[in-house]
This record gives sequence, C-alpha cells and structure tokens, in this order.
Amino acid sequence: MLVNMRDLLDAAKSGNYAVGSFSVANMEMVLGVLKAAKELNAPVILQIAEVRLKQSPLEIIGPLMVAAAENAETPVAVHFDHGKTIEKISEALDLGFTSVMFDGSHLPLDKNIEETKKVMALAADYDAAVEAEIGCVGGSEDGSEDIAINCTKPSDAVRFADETKVDALAVAIGNAHGNYKSTPKLRFDILEECAESVSVPLVLHGGTGISPNDFVRCSKTGIKKINIATATFDMVEKTVRDCYNKNKIKGYYDLHAAEIEGAYENAKRHILIFGTDNKA
Repeated sequence: MLVNMRDLLDAAKSGNYAVGSFSVANMEMVLGVLKAAKELNAPVILQIAEVRLKQSPLEIIGPLMVAAAENAETPVAVHFDHGKTIEKISEALDLGFTSVMFDGSHLPLDKNIEETKKVMALAADYDAAVEAEIGCVGGSEDGSEDIAINCTKPSDAVRFADETKVDALAVAIGNAHGNYKSTPKLRFDILEECAESVSVPLVLHGGTGISPNDFVRCSKTGIKKINIATATFDMVEKTVRDCYNKNKIKGYYDLHAAEIEGAYENAKRHILIFGTDNKA
C-alpha cells in the first residue's frame, strides 16, 4: 500500500530500526524490491534521484513507482531523491510521490533553509513528507562529480531542524555516494551529537559499501532512513552478467527475471541488516 514516508520513519523511530530506501531505474528493479519486501513483511521506500531522470524519465518511471506501491502488500513510500529544481519536485508531487527531497547542501546554510521552507510549503498542499540535507555527502548521485565530504555541524542541524521543521534530515558523517575507494570511517561522534540534539529522523546517504555493523550502529543512533542506490545497480548488473556467463539467458524474459532477482537479493540483504523485516 502507498503510504507517507513520515509514517514509516515515525514507526522506525519507535521501533529503533531503519527503513531501506532503494533507488530504482526500471520496472524490474521495482518488482525485485517489492518481492523482497513482501517475503520479509517489510516496509520499504522506492526512490529515484533527479539526476537519474535522463535515463528514466519521471513522467514514465514515476507513475510506475506509485502504481507499484499502491498495489504492494506491505507499506511503501515513493520518494523523489536529491531534488534540485522546484519544477521536478512539483512534478513528482503531482504524480503522487509521498515524499520529496530538496538537496540544498551545496548552498550556504541561510539559503538552504530559505529554499527548504519553500519546498515545505509546496509539499504541504499534498501532505507529502520533505527531506533535506546539510553538510556535503561525498561524491555525487550519478558519479559525475568528485564532491568532497563536508561533515555536518551538529549546531547547524539544530538550527536547520528548528527553522524548517523538515520530516527527515540527511547528515554527512564521512559517507559518500557511489563505491568507496577505501573502507569508510564514519564519524559516529558527529552522528551521536546530531541524534541527541534534534528529534527529526536522520538519513544516511551513500550506503553502498558501509559494513553491516556500521549500518546497525547507525540505525540505533538516529538514522531511520538508509539510501541504497549503487549497490542495487551493481547487483542487478552482476546478476545479469553471471546469468549470461552461465548460459542461463536464452531470451528476453530470462533477462527480465535476472534483473528482478538482482534487485530482490540486494533489497533482501539490506532489509535484514536494517532490522526492517516483520515491521510491516
């Protein structure tokens, strides 16, 4: 069933676990994620980032995501990730997305607050949740930029949460988008201070490559939404490649099944780590 992300994060906060937010690029990835959610009786979030719309146009992938959530057997929120423009955020809301993210992390704090408030006002007309980000998570969503990590200042998190009243706040604690070049060293001291200082659910971007133990520690320290993108895409590609190498793909529908299986296996693994199984 299609639900508001706000409700999923509130439940995660009460239950002390994190909800997986899985980036998707086609129908097969959507089907794979929802297959795992059904099997594990888990709530999930389906998301797509604005930077990915050149491959998966919003007017095509968006209605598919919303329809899939509406027909799912577990609670599913549909989230527009890393929204950069009011135009696309508005389009996502019109299509029925129950959550949007405005990414003003590249802006000065005052400007980030100002622009986030505009998105909050827009989303209120749809009763949609809003996520924002302060500090800079490393890399970029599509790997096109090598953005340096700029960890969130806990005092900024307090001010931002107080002034914007956002529903979820992404923080930078040494995490980065894409595949890590070395083992990430997360700043749990910063995370702990943010979690103690603000009541808003926190979000971890750049989940690919973080260890299961660090995921669990994050989920117990204020992180209630964990984004998984690169791991999904990598697992789908690997599963397809392995099937071709083993001569298991004889036609299109074998390829279709392999893509679903890759997304399913990746979502299943992360749901179990995040502790979201049997939380639907």
